[in-house]
Amino acid sequence: HCGGFPQDSARAFRVKTAGSVDPAGLLYVQQREFAATTPADQSVTVLASDDATTCHLVVLRHTGSGASCLAHCDDSSTWSEVPLLVEAVTSLSSHTQEGRLELHLVGGFDDDMKTSQKLSLSLLATFHSQKEDIHLVTCCITELNDVVSEGIHRPAVYGIGINVKSGEVFPGSFPSRGPAEELRSARTFTGGQMANIYDSSKELVKVGPCKWSPNMDIGFWLMQDDDTILKYLSTSPQVEPPHFIQHIKSTIQFLLDHPSPDSLFPGGQAQLFHRTEQGSWERVTPSEQQ
Repeated sequence: HCGGFPQDSARAFRVKTAGSVDPAGLLYVQQREFAATTPADQSVTVLASDDATTCHLVVLRHTGSGASCLAHCDDSSTWSEVPLLVEAVTSLSSHTQEGRLELHLVGGFDDDMKTSQKLSLSLLATFHSQKEDIHLVTCCITELNDVVSEGIHRPAVYGIGINVKSGEVFPGSFPSRGPAEELRSARTFTGGQMANIYDSSKELVKVGPCKWSPNMDIGFWLMQDDDTILKYLSTSPQVEPPHFIQHIKSTIQFLLDHPSPDSLFPGGQAQLFHRTEQGSWERVTPSEQQ
């Protein structure tokens, strides 16, 4: 269903060497988030995301402006999400006449529930229906990203990055997941919509303000064994990465520690982070936001 896409292109992508990425230039994109920037960005060299099992990772890049967007999609609302990604790239490319929009789709596998396949078809149909002319360059999704080991289907590639300077898209895994990893996970866990987490004009990561209701019942999950958590809180229990359980537990603990999100967003303002000279992300205090 990749429009007669040869499997060779998926195979070639799967065997690409995973680039090692300096955390000082990395912006990590979590599930139901996207970020877009240009080669001129002094704070971000690589946009990356990881841990996609049935989710898909989407990179859209304009070859003329070099503007790139990376999203981690989970079929929560593909029809409304894709136009956000297209707008993010075209709005950074309005000054250029040359070039074209290139699309890279990676992720998913041949899962029993066909969750990956539904998302693949939905993304392909939605990108195809956009008024812009979008060229599919990498298609490594669902059965094209499927490997079988010990009788179990799993994704060949779980994570990708794009070097926003060179435009290279590559498979990889990315241990550095900041800033505000738990807050951002909590936003998604409580049903937050697809969100743009980066303002490339100011080179700031922007989180929130978020809304969720106090729910002490979720403490129940912290008492359960790993198999139970996987069975009920994963779309693909057999192929989650090893840190999945810990990630879920720390997200739930964060929500228990912050039953109302208001305290996290003084004055209803987003949390903003800028890149320090040492290369880490640091919170901008509200007084500096003015």
